[in-house]
Parts: sequence; structure tokens; C-alpha cells
Amino acid sequence: MKVLVTEKIDGRGIELMRKRGLQVDEKLNLERKELLDIIGNYDALIVRSATKVDRELLDSASKMKVVGRAGNGMDNIDVKYAVERKIECINAPDSNSIAAAEHTIALLLAVCRNLPKGDSTLRDGLWERSRLMGVELYDKTVGIVGLGRIGKMVAARLQAFGMRTVAYDPFIPELDMARLNVKKVDTIDELMKICDFITVHMPKTKDTIGLIGEEELKLAKKDLRIINCARGGLVDENALYTALMEGRIAGAGIDVFVEEPCTGNPLLTLDNVVATPHLGASTREAQVKAGIMTAEKIAAILLGEEEMTGTR
Repeated sequence: MKVLVTEKIDGRGIELMRKRGLQVDEKLNLERKELLDIIGNYDALIVRSATKVDRELLDSASKMKVVGRAGNGMDNIDVKYAVERKIECINAPDSNSIAAAEHTIALLLAVCRNLPKGDSTLRDGLWERSRLMGVELYDKTVGIVGLGRIGKMVAARLQAFGMRTVAYDPFIPELDMARLNVKKVDTIDELMKICDFITVHMPKTKDTIGLIGEEELKLAKKDLRIINCARGGLVDENALYTALMEGRIAGAGIDVFVEEPCTGNPLLTLDNVVATPHLGASTREAQVKAGIMTAEKIAAILLGEEEMTGTR
């Protein structure tokens, strides 16, 4: 059985598969044509977020049994078509939850306390204490859009700061939220009206793209600060840019963008935006877990130790 790895994963995952008797080829940074030319030789494919596993690629993968994404989500994989082709799709959803939750908190604090600007101006020889006045988290209301694994971790951590936590998630019952000391709201509009901070933790689907857009931002408090460490496009970038430029909201922390790399994004020109290059899962610990979890699932499926279910 042959496994193709097109993006860097932790070496312990590679070693695990080879010890199980699989032939593993690491071919990083392949051109699209090169990938299409060789994919038919492989029984499994492991990617992260850059490789687009679309219809064209899947149609060329004549021997493919399983596609694995070493991380959370499968936005870059055409899962529906893969399942039609009887190709299993797997990922490692728990591998980067802690990393993403912690990065959310880091961005939130950086936005509140002007940390990047304070660092850069001090290095430039300036001492701008009065200009870089921040705000506290204590006794403020944070709205969490999506109370899944990461959303729950973020809620618990922000409660430790003395914040009131409310959440919008139509799939989580009110009683379950209450057990987490989180108040349920039924609409995004309600959330926008009452929150001092909003952090987004929804998957990217046709229903969640633009979930927070122009109309929603019109309802926001003037001192709202919004964080997106989930997926690019859940918060409409153009609407967010306009709201920040016009001073209708106070700031934003953004780790994910519609187009990546995004070095020319207009949001990067604003002083009230703290941006990072999709670092939510970029910890040593998360990368080790993602590589090992993905490798274990790939090996189990190829060696017939687990039944194929379509997605997991």
C-alpha cells in the first residue's frame, strides 16, 4: 500500500505508517500537473490545507481508498464527491483544538492591549503610553459563535478572566450551554447587540460564509472587538474593513482569510487590526498530534482494521 504526503506533517506520523508496512512518499510543493500525473499510483493521500483535493484530482486517483487531512476541518477536500467515489475522508479534529483556543485568547488580548503596536513603536524609539490605552476583559460580555470543541475551550478560558459568556449555536441545546455557564442567544443579531467581544468558531459551509456581514455589523456596539481564528469568510472581510474604517467597531483580530496567502489584504492596512498568518494550529504539540492521529487512521483503514464509513 502506497501513501503520498504532499504537505509537511510531523515525522512521527511518517515513521508510524512505515513501521506498519506502508510505503510512504513525501513529495512536498508539487506542481499541480505533477500531482495529477502521479496520484493514480497511490492508495492514500495526506494533505493539510494547501492541496486542493477536488473532482479533477479525485478522478485521477484511480487506486485511492482514503484521503486524510492532518488537521481540523476538510474545507479543501470535495468530501461529497470523494464519498461518491467510495473514497474515505478523515481528519484529526482534536489535534489542534487547544492550540486554536489559546491563539484566540492571544489575539483577543493583543487587540485589547495594543501589543503589536506597543512593541513596534518602542523598537522605533517611541514611548507612547498614553496613545496606546487599552481595555480590560473583566466584567465584559463575550459572544461565542459556535460552541463546539474550540468554542467551549474559549468560553472556559474567558470565564477565568471574569467575562460573561453568551453563545450562538443552533445545534447546542440551551440546557447544555447552561451547564457550561454560557447563556444561549437565538440569533446573530441578538449577539451583535449585546456583546463587547465576539469570537467565531464555526466550520465553513455554504450556510456560514458571510455569517457576520454588513447588516450584522450595523447592529454592533461601537466598542466591539471581533476575533476570527476559525475560517476565512465567516466574517465578511469587506464589511469588516468598512466598519473598522468608519469607526463603527473598535478592532479585530484575524488569523484566517478568504485568500491565503493574503499579504495584500486591505485589513492589514488598519491600525486597529491585529493579524497573523493562519497560526491557529501552529504549535509543536498540535503538529505532532495531527501527524500521529492522521497516520493512525490512514494505516488502520488501509490495513483493514477499521471499516470504511465515508467520513470521520
